[in-house]
Amino acid sequence: MESQTDFYSFSIDRIDGAPNILPRLRGQVTLAVNVASQCGYTRQYSGLQRLYQELKPQNFSVVGFPCNQFGTQEPGTPQEIAQFCTLNFGVTFPLTAKIEVNGPNRHPLYAWLTLKENGFPGGIRWNFEKFLIDREGKILRRYPSGTTPEDAGLLTDLAEIL
Repeated sequence: MESQTDFYSFSIDRIDGAPNILPRLRGQVTLAVNVASQCGYTRQYSGLQRLYQELKPQNFSVVGFPCNQFGTQEPGTPQEIAQFCTLNFGVTFPLTAKIEVNGPNRHPLYAWLTLKENGFPGGIRWNFEKFLIDREGKILRRYPSGTTPEDAGLLTDLAEIL
C-alpha cells in the first residue's frame, strides 16, 4: 500500500470488468460510496444519480463500491447489481466490482480511506457511507450512511470545492 498516496492511485475494476477506473477520474471531485441494493438506504441511488448528472459538467463524479458485508444486502452478481441500478434508479455513474470495505479481505482503497493519518479513521459502519475526495485524491470529508445526497452540509461542501 505504500505506493498509493491518493484515492486515484488505487486499482479497482469497473463492475463490467473494465480495468482500473479510478486513475481516469483524477482531476475530478469524487464522492465515493459503498452501496447495496437491498438496504434501507438504497433509495439514495436516486439522489446520487441526480447529483452526478447535475455536477458532472463541473468535473464531479460519484463512484459506487458494491459491498455485501452489511446484512448481506448486496448478494447479486455484477450483472444483477448493474441491471438493478440501471433499471430502478437510472444509474450512469461508475460502479466498481464488488469489494469488502472492512476486515481482513478489505480492499486496499478502503484500508487507506480509513487510516488515522488521513483524518477519518475507523471501520465502515454500514452501507452508503460516503467520502468526499478532492481533485488531487485527498479525502476532504466523511459522511455517515444517513447523510443523503440532498443533505445541506454535503451540498455546501460540494459547492465550496467545485
